[in-house]
Amino acid sequence: MGARGPWRSPASPRGAPRSARSPPRRHRTASPEAVPAPRPGSRDLPEHPTLFAKFGDSLIGAGDDIARPEETSQFDWEVELAVVIGKPVRRATPATAVEAIAGFTALNDITCRDWQFRTREWLQGKMWDSSTPVGPYLVTPDELPGGVRPVLDVRLEVDGEVMQSDSTGDLLFDPVALVEYVSTIVRLNPGDIIATGTPGGVGHARKPPRFLLGGESVVAEVAGIGRLDNRVVQEGKAR
Repeated sequence: MGARGPWRSPASPRGAPRSARSPPRRHRTASPEAVPAPRPGSRDLPEHPTLFAKFGDSLIGAGDDIARPEETSQFDWEVELAVVIGKPVRRATPATAVEAIAGFTALNDITCRDWQFRTREWLQGKMWDSSTPVGPYLVTPDELPGGVRPVLDVRLEVDGEVMQSDSTGDLLFDPVALVEYVSTIVRLNPGDIIATGTPGGVGHARKPPRFLLGGESVVAEVAGIGRLDNRVVQEGKAR
């Protein structure tokens, strides 16, 4: 039987995600925002995902305010399907990776681009406090087309304007492969989240670039799972 349940706000002491991990090279249709220029002689598409982390204090609920820090002028959006781990797994095989997936949720990988690209390491642009909405539901694989490799439409709007629209069928690395890869490096535990990638349409890649200044309504939606509906506010004023 499938199960659908609300994802608790990370402010809640029970049911809070432990951490989130994400590969920044995303969809086959990914825009230049998340895809660094290939090195000379390299192929256009990567062989392996590049990883960065988000911590518990970075995550917020599906209807919470997104805290925009005063230190950034390039506050950007990224709608993503996210894998939720349901059982401990280390060095997963394809079969044990499938068993470890409890279900899926939606995630908006809000990013400070100016901090992200300060160095080759992207962590400092990705882990800002109270910036990353997750939710609103955990949906089990048997409720989704494609099961543990779901094919779902993803969409993001800023103040009603569509910025991103694509399908998870275009992911470079599917959820099972990501669980295998990440669990080779570190043990995955129940409640851990892996964001699977974002399509084109982010603000950094637009001509001219567009960023979140504060006051905007940002709606990120994954079909069959639900929507994140968040308001961008200056840090310190988030509710």
